[in-house]
Amino acid sequence: MAEWVDVCAESELTPGRRKVVVTEIGPIAVFNLGGELHAIEDVCTHDGGELASGELDGDQIICPRHGARFCIRNGRALTPPAYEDIETFPVRVQGGMVQVDIDA
Repeated sequence: MAEWVDVCAESELTPGRRKVVVTEIGPIAVFNLGGELHAIEDVCTHDGGELASGELDGDQIICPRHGARFCIRNGRALTPPAYEDIETFPVRVQGGMVQVDIDA
């Protein structure tokens, strides 16, 4: 059963922007990549640090602590020092509100 959590108004998440929402399962970062919304857990699998403040390079987020790269589209760990993927979440816009499903 889906459990949709509000992130922000759709107007707040324009292309190139990101937003972090703290949920009961932990922080989730939602990105607008050229009009496509993607959500990832906001935790680096290398050391548990947050990812959302890292630099974006196309569809990759670069961990601000040690430089590991993750694909925002599928959660794959792309470079050391991270070897484990991060979780991704379904995203939708409902009634002008961006939402993530934390029970996917």
